[in-house]
Amino acid sequence: MTASDQSGAEGGLDPRSPLAVRGLTVTYGEKPALFSLDATFPAGRMSAIVGPNGAGKSTFLKAALDLIPRVSGEVTVFGRPVDQVRDRIAYVPQRASVDWDFPTTAIDVVLMGLYGRLGLWRRITGGHRDQARACLDRVGMADFADRQIGQLSGGQQQRVFLARALAQEADLYLLDEPFAGVDAATERAIIDVLKSLKDEGRSVIAVHHDLSTVPQYFDHVLLINLRRVAEGPIAEAFTPETLTKAYGGRLAATQLDRLALSAS
Repeated sequence: MTASDQSGAEGGLDPRSPLAVRGLTVTYGEKPALFSLDATFPAGRMSAIVGPNGAGKSTFLKAALDLIPRVSGEVTVFGRPVDQVRDRIAYVPQRASVDWDFPTTAIDVVLMGLYGRLGLWRRITGGHRDQARACLDRVGMADFADRQIGQLSGGQQQRVFLARALAQEADLYLLDEPFAGVDAATERAIIDVLKSLKDEGRSVIAVHHDLSTVPQYFDHVLLINLRRVAEGPIAEAFTPETLTKAYGGRLAATQLDRLALSAS
């Protein structure tokens, strides 16, 4: 059995997997967004979800987290239903989906990451603010702690949301296009933090659009286009053949050319 077939194996979902999905189907009205998709992500690794525009990548994350309804499918996080283990999950949405006009500071955004452990009514202490500042420092944003988030650049905003995820001290980090619209320095800072999470034994799964950096950044890939095209270690699942299946024709040739140039 190949790596691409393991997640569709008979039997229950792998309880060791930080995120395992079987038969996931999602529709928007009558339009299919995902169809009978299976996936099993490895623990302690960095995994990419890759596919063309409209392939269902963001939908996959939202449906797995029960943020949008699914027609069918089973999802487990470390072998348990999502609702039972939300305290082990940190989610960083697309930056474009956030209301950046909301009147709050960077440190207050990061403090939101502590609410799951503190509860809504427990008072924020100086110690909690120190924790939040440490998370901001980890993403290079300590000097912007008291800045209104609407006054930050796109890359700075993305770092703040990553700091909020760090404050959750989660075991599974799910990120939707974390490098979209950020500068090169921010991308390097984010990937360094994500790799440090992996080194700590945590699991990272990110929707990613830049094929040229997939082999450099990630260990594992799920390649989708409404359905699963391939899944497994980069060397096995991220190949010209699977990219052609996912992207098709002329678009695939363009993506492969870019990939070849980045490797040269």
